[in-house]
Amino acid sequence: MDDMLKFFEDFQNRTIYKKLTPEILKDIPNDQLEQTIYDNIYEIIGYDYENEFQNVQKLTKGQQAFVSTWLVEVEVNNGGFNQFYFNSSGQYAYMAVDGFETVGALKFAELMKEANKIYASIKSDLEKFDDSTLESFSESYKENPLNNLDDQFYDQDKAEPLWKFRVKYIRENIDQFITK
Repeated sequence: MDDMLKFFEDFQNRTIYKKLTPEILKDIPNDQLEQTIYDNIYEIIGYDYENEFQNVQKLTKGQQAFVSTWLVEVEVNNGGFNQFYFNSSGQYAYMAVDGFETVGALKFAELMKEANKIYASIKSDLEKFDDSTLESFSESYKENPLNNLDDQFYDQDKAEPLWKFRVKYIRENIDQFITK
């Protein structure tokens, strides 16, 4: 239990950079790089969730790739593609295709294209579950063709971890993440 407490304490007390320089990024270990980038992006755009997507669109191509693919990964790992589209993160669906391609995660890009195609075909059917209740949300998973893509995503991430694509891209395109 002490390890878990230390983890949360370290997370709460992590350094959040308002500005990132090549020197700072060079010194951040790979296992902390994504959180550093995520924190910095939200320092830039703020926590204005109503305008989040518009603010992300103003970022560099690399930052957009990072945010969109990070959100897909977080949502799919938490509740599958169904959850991704159900939540506000779904607005990043097409940006994520570009994001996966940008960071070189081409199999994830193809999977995202397939998810977008399926979602477009069932979107009107899913709208009946959008009444803000947990019961309806749970019902939306029944016979949902997006569920089939979840395992493909997990298997692909196991074979080629998504975080490695993003870290490699950040390291090779550091100028996309420098802030002033």
